[in-house]
Amino acid sequence: MATTARGRPDNGQLKNMQFHRFAVADCHRAQGVVVVIDVLRAFTVAAWAFHRGAADLVLTTTVDEAFRLRDRHPGSVIMGEVDALPVDGFDLPNSPTAVADATLRAQRVIHRTTAGTQGACRALAASHLYAASLVVANATATAIAGLNPAQVAFVETGRRDGDCGADDVACADYLEGVLAGAPPPVEEITRRVRDSTAGRRFADPAKPQ
Repeated sequence: MATTARGRPDNGQLKNMQFHRFAVADCHRAQGVVVVIDVLRAFTVAAWAFHRGAADLVLTTTVDEAFRLRDRHPGSVIMGEVDALPVDGFDLPNSPTAVADATLRAQRVIHRTTAGTQGACRALAASHLYAASLVVANATATAIAGLNPAQVAFVETGRRDGDCGADDVACADYLEGVLAGAPPPVEEITRRVRDSTAGRRFADPAKPQ
């Protein structure tokens, strides 16, 4: 499978690829190649954790399970949130800024979030599972193109509780465009993320937490 100089897949063999969309509520039905998307913030944080030297990430759905896993794996680190807020007893919040300054060399990181890790842990029918955000979008598309699948399922984890998840939908649109050989302009995608409900909430100076 050829790729372009910028790492995006050549769509020569991908023209017939089909795309499907799911939310966390129905992602258990997603099969084959499944891409769980959480732009703000889980899988941006995960990428930064690896950049800071993490040995691996263990994703979980509950706070209690995160603490049990840390007890089971001495020296591991818990990061995450509940309803976007830091959790007492966790080592790191679900914040790219905080993780960018952390030293995680060779450590196991246990990750619990309200959206992203929920989708990843529930997508049990996937044959190949990817955790994606904009910072790893092109790398994700290249990995998928290497599989040359007939279909790809996107799980837009921000679509819940009345939120349309516009930030995750924008990332899915970008990935679909890259895989189809017609990526939308990056500036348009980043604008959609900034203007999303989540984007506005996390940019609110009145909510530094």
